[in-house]
Amino acid sequence: MLEHDSISNPTTHSKTTGLPRKRFYRARAHSNPLSDSHFPVPISPAHFENDCSALFPKFFPNGPKKIEFADIGCGFGGLLISLAALFPETLMIGMELRDKVTEYVKERILALRVSSPGRYDNVSVVRTNSMKYIPNYFEKAQLTKMFFLFPDPHFKEKNHRRRVISPHLLDEYAYVLKVGGIIYTISDVEELGAWMKGCLDDHELFEPLTEEELAADPIVELLSTATEEGQKVARNEGQTFRAVYRRIASSRPR
Repeated sequence: MLEHDSISNPTTHSKTTGLPRKRFYRARAHSNPLSDSHFPVPISPAHFENDCSALFPKFFPNGPKKIEFADIGCGFGGLLISLAALFPETLMIGMELRDKVTEYVKERILALRVSSPGRYDNVSVVRTNSMKYIPNYFEKAQLTKMFFLFPDPHFKEKNHRRRVISPHLLDEYAYVLKVGGIIYTISDVEELGAWMKGCLDDHELFEPLTEEELAADPIVELLSTATEEGQKVARNEGQTFRAVYRRIASSRPR
């Protein structure tokens, strides 16, 4: 949960901005998503909704409100912070497996809420394994946007089952995305970019956005600029490979 007594620690937080300093929260770039970690997991979306009053306290005095955006493997939270300002009335959650990185994002959000009252109340983070537990957090057709930015490429063929975009996992993402919802992916690894695009192309419940739709979507530019990984790629003048798809209705007869 985001609530705790101490908003900033003078050892780990900047004295001038109050924000946490990343060097105290560094972890390996990626974690094994198939390993079992010890963290609480809600037994159902209804149970997770009960937790949301602590994650988004300013939104819950007037009744429950549903999370609509999920950033899967949110890293240090750059995209979430940018989206919070663009969509101030939309609840959004980061889902991160690494404990130190999750703690950094929690502290970052708390510090921003203090320094900018009335802003960033719509964004939060949980430590979890989204490859295993997405259905524990979200109801059918709850989400309108999902983000998969610079995921672990898992280069070895035997490890492709660990990739966060796969035919099996797209079934789960399609379940929690409403029709018309958008899934955003980007990578600086060409082979992974082609893999994610191929999985989405082959799935009957997704279709690519047109170039006109991509140009009109303010989120698309953030995919390569808002995150630490994207900024690193830009500094190194590297390429990125993007796939943005819409959830569509099934063509199968009922």
